[in-house]
Amino acid sequence: MEFVPAKTIITKTKSSDWFGMDYNMNIYRGCCHGCIYCDSRSNCYGINDFDTVRAKENALVIIRDELRRKVKKGVIGTGSMNDPYNPFEKETELTRHALELVDAFEFGIGIATKSDLILRDIDILSQIKEHSPVLCKITVTTVDDKLASEIEPYSPSPKRRMEAIAQLRKEGMFAGILLMPVLPFLEDTEENVLSVVNAAHEAGANFIYPAFGMTLRENQRIWYYEKLKKLFPETDYVKKYKKTYGSNYWCTSKNARRLWGVFAKKCEEYHILYQMKDIVHAYKGKYGDGQMNLFDYL
Repeated sequence: MEFVPAKTIITKTKSSDWFGMDYNMNIYRGCCHGCIYCDSRSNCYGINDFDTVRAKENALVIIRDELRRKVKKGVIGTGSMNDPYNPFEKETELTRHALELVDAFEFGIGIATKSDLILRDIDILSQIKEHSPVLCKITVTTVDDKLASEIEPYSPSPKRRMEAIAQLRKEGMFAGILLMPVLPFLEDTEENVLSVVNAAHEAGANFIYPAFGMTLRENQRIWYYEKLKKLFPETDYVKKYKKTYGSNYWCTSKNARRLWGVFAKKCEEYHILYQMKDIVHAYKGKYGDGQMNLFDYL
């Protein structure tokens, strides 16, 4: 494990619109899940050798000191840039110890991950939930294990991720799915989207938040196109992307309107939340004004 210097780790968000997060916390830089579409490969983030995972030096000391100085409590989001449950976390336990600090200083936590290693820390998440909101977001873009093994080669399988959601729910966690990105031409079909919703229902997920499309910019686009050529040589996906989206940053699926309709209908049928304001209200609601302002989401 390599280490990189860091002056700060917990930063204030510009807005709490994204799942009601008040702060961001990234302990690691880089990720080894190998997802071909990852936006964090973009040049603007300045992460060289993105597939090499590095931890921030003195991370736990920095986190402790920053939490101690925070005047306002809130929910800390982790996993927006780099997965907090990369394989190295099994040994370093930096995320686990950071959660212990989050608990000790009585902050809430919102975790985004593709790993079922999150189950290891249910004990601490349960302790945090006693005083502050806990939100568990697991990314699932398809339940097709074969397709997932190609586009997310070193991530736990969708089956394992769904099992993790089921276990989190069994333990009383507020947990659900980030259905994003839904890759144009590869995943933006009714069959794929509804199969994820059906699996989420079986797992007891509280919510699914979708994005029917993806981002493409700078180095991310180059990497993605190269992977498409190698993985799917029989289909000229790159030509389709260039023809459809050119150099656009946000590439919305041409099927987005239709997909949203069938997705929303099925979620309503299963009583699965899918609107941001409803998700935030549901997981923060019982903690009162100290953790949220309902008018921000109504």
